[in-house]
Amino acid sequence: MKSYRKELFIETPSRRALINITPMVMECLAESGIREGLVLVNPMHITSSVFINDDEGGLHHDFEVWLEKLAPEKPHSQYRHNGFEDNADAHLKRTIMGREVVVAVTNGRLDFGTWEQIFYGEFDGKRRKRVLVKIIGE
Repeated sequence: MKSYRKELFIETPSRRALINITPMVMECLAESGIREGLVLVNPMHITSSVFINDDEGGLHHDFEVWLEKLAPEKPHSQYRHNGFEDNADAHLKRTIMGREVVVAVTNGRLDFGTWEQIFYGEFDGKRRKRVLVKIIGE
């Protein structure tokens, strides 16, 4: 069994963003040479998420509105965590959107369902963050 590991670096100019990282993960898969196996993709930060969904602008807007209703950024004083930082909402949004994805690799390709894409969700941006891509298989 072979193993491949790479860190992707993402920096968003805004506090929140949804970024389609499928092409970056596909590039990692090609570099790995693995044809059958599994890909794990996860952010290495507690205020960001990796998830699978449709790459459709209306849906991305709906995520933003929904997440802001569930865990509004302001007022910062509503959260006990915000004594030192102002990112309690980002921790909650990450929990809702999930930590990581695992995708099957079949014949050297990501084995997706229709419309599935891998997204990086940033909820406390404006600084460089890492995303781990780990691929195992043959």
